[in-house]
Amino acid sequence: MLICLTASHKNAGFDMLERLSATAEHAAPRLLDGHPAVQGAVVVATCNRFEAYLDLDTPEGDSPVDAVHDAIRAVGDVAALEPDELRSTFGFVHGNAVAGHLFAVASGLESVVVGEGEIAGQVRRSLERARKEGTTTPELERLFQRASQTSRRVKNATGIGSEGRSLVRLALDLAESRVTDWSAVRVLLVGTGRYAGASLAALRDRGVTDVSVYSPTGRGAKFAASHDIAAVETGDYAMAAAGADLIVTCTMVEHHVVDRSLIELGRTELAVAERPVPVALLRPREGTATTVGVEADDAAQAEAPRQLIIDLGLPRNVDPDVAGVPGVDLLDLETIKIHAPLEEFGATDAARELVERAARKFSRVGEELDLAPAVVALRKHVFDVLDAEIRRARVRGDDDGRTEAALRHMAGVLLHTPMARSREYARAGEQQAWLDGLEAMFGIRPEPEAAASAGADERPEDERGRRAGGTR
Repeated sequence: MLICLTASHKNAGFDMLERLSATAEHAAPRLLDGHPAVQGAVVVATCNRFEAYLDLDTPEGDSPVDAVHDAIRAVGDVAALEPDELRSTFGFVHGNAVAGHLFAVASGLESVVVGEGEIAGQVRRSLERARKEGTTTPELERLFQRASQTSRRVKNATGIGSEGRSLVRLALDLAESRVTDWSAVRVLLVGTGRYAGASLAALRDRGVTDVSVYSPTGRGAKFAASHDIAAVETGDYAMAAAGADLIVTCTMVEHHVVDRSLIELGRTELAVAERPVPVALLRPREGTATTVGVEADDAAQAEAPRQLIIDLGLPRNVDPDVAGVPGVDLLDLETIKIHAPLEEFGATDAARELVERAARKFSRVGEELDLAPAVVALRKHVFDVLDAEIRRARVRGDDDGRTEAALRHMAGVLLHTPMARSREYARAGEQQAWLDGLEAMFGIRPEPEAAASAGADERPEDERGRRAGGTR
């Protein structure tokens, strides 16, 4: 059974999402150490969601509640959050609905900015991380691979994502009223993580040419060389931060990379070096509010250099205390979420229809796979009988092999109907009726471990037919 525990911008506070995101890389192994029914786990953690996809091995009819509670406790232990708090926040998706949920997430339909492009890559990387940790299962692999395929289909077939939607672009849209000339804006990127490339592309689309990058993890030079921008050394970081008109933080480190002391230190260094202060970001025009709703409240604030800091990190990259520095405005994920645009219903409806169709197909195939051990057992039974009859025919003098060929053809014909009926019953959700018939007719009741060899029947239909009707 597949289940999903989900906390997102729709049902969880930013502080909780930040705590969950900060510890996400440790969550999947801990989930597997919890309840014995948890066979696999893939954790998806982005700037606006934390989701744990679990593959449970529970007998038919058994409740997964105990396993779910243990999973919530495991997540709470890792993130230092109380299980009761998580239980009251987490959404719970199970069974066939899990595929529909993940496919919608991967397609950007559940994002703050509907259709944002980064989420598909984040979902893909979540599976890659789980593979390295050894926490996936065949069913989770199938689920996530189909999610990636569905997201590509949605992007290609609908208007969703076609305009390069992202949190980065929305944040820059919100900054638009603050900028008189994008080509004159001096930008500092902090981080080379998942949003850095998207941020640089969005900035260049607006005409920004003066961009430098600083990496707290030492990857700045490589990123700068591959993107033809300047790299900032650690010793120059404070001055570069204070001298930028716009700072965009997009790093995955778990500590603040910009705070009040950094900006103040940089301004002091600029003053000593007699370098110019930021000028491209002007004070708001008379009668308009700042992007983040902060007004200059005294003469000192009015005379301060104007700087805008956009924090795209989760955990937070920027200490909120920077808002206390004269002239500095902070635009963080909470504020961006408030300004997120409404869905464009036509494109979104078309995308959701594609997602629903893909989810139904995923469920049908899964239901057929549930019968795979029984199908394998039936085929083994028939071919064991067939092999015994062929041996008898050879003893009686089947020198030209015609009897053997006829027996093999007959076995293929006899198997065709129960194979077709197995798929029909699976799609109707009546697998048990087919299993009961199999036991009543042939006395076959496959053991659960037969699933390990179920892949033997996952060859193309024509190949299976050749084995039944051909000759050895």
